[in-house]
Amino acid sequence: MDNIVKPKVTLVGAGPGDPDLLTIKGAKALAKANVVLYDALANEEILAYAPKKSIKIFVGKRKGCHEYSQDKINQLIVDNALTYGNVVRLKGGDPFIFGRGSEEIEYIQSFGIPTEVIPGISSSIAVPANQGISLTKRGVSESFWVITGTTSDHQLSKDVALAAKSTATVVILMGMSKLEQIVSLFQNESKGETPVAIIQNGTMSNEKVGFGTIDTISKVVQENNLSSPAIIVIGEVVKERNKLKGFYKEFISNKVCARE
Repeated sequence: MDNIVKPKVTLVGAGPGDPDLLTIKGAKALAKANVVLYDALANEEILAYAPKKSIKIFVGKRKGCHEYSQDKINQLIVDNALTYGNVVRLKGGDPFIFGRGSEEIEYIQSFGIPTEVIPGISSSIAVPANQGISLTKRGVSESFWVITGTTSDHQLSKDVALAAKSTATVVILMGMSKLEQIVSLFQNESKGETPVAIIQNGTMSNEKVGFGTIDTISKVVQENNLSSPAIIVIGEVVKERNKLKGFYKEFISNKVCARE
């Protein structure tokens, strides 16, 4: 009776990239995993939290390389849970922010397998913050949009055009291949001078950043050889970053310490 497999699947958000930004609860779930299925955007260093004897399966999708379709991933999760018991599905960022986590949960639950979701720190918020960009700021930005740049049919989301009409900060994920279309939509709204940041490999040691405006950002991307995976941040808060960075420098030089 002790050898009876008790299947369970836990979706764990791996965070934006820096392994130190994995949640404590996520680390605890990995420590109990018999199998870990992980994405391309989940830092492989995080796998160290799983037992050495656990099975690690890469099921990530990269541009031009989709070895595992979503249907195949869904079935792999179920098969491993029924065979080995405790499965962790490790997904970059937060599983429910453009991570197809809800689709996976629905499929797994259709087999009667217990599930749990452990949220992760979303790259849409953490990556700009790591660069000193506050998505909202009193008197500058009252709200923000988080939009996928590429929909399931490989088109630019229509929400980008709506966002371009607003005064909100706009954060676009998976949008680098549609950058020219995005620029055009904002230019059509006479927002050529709006500040833009593009952050590649955010929070990682190989992070690269480019700053410009709607009118100049394409040139900045070319000059800095920026590419996916990257986050596009559009709005006046990008310009405010310089003030915040200045505060950090002053803070450090004055050796201010809250505990003193």
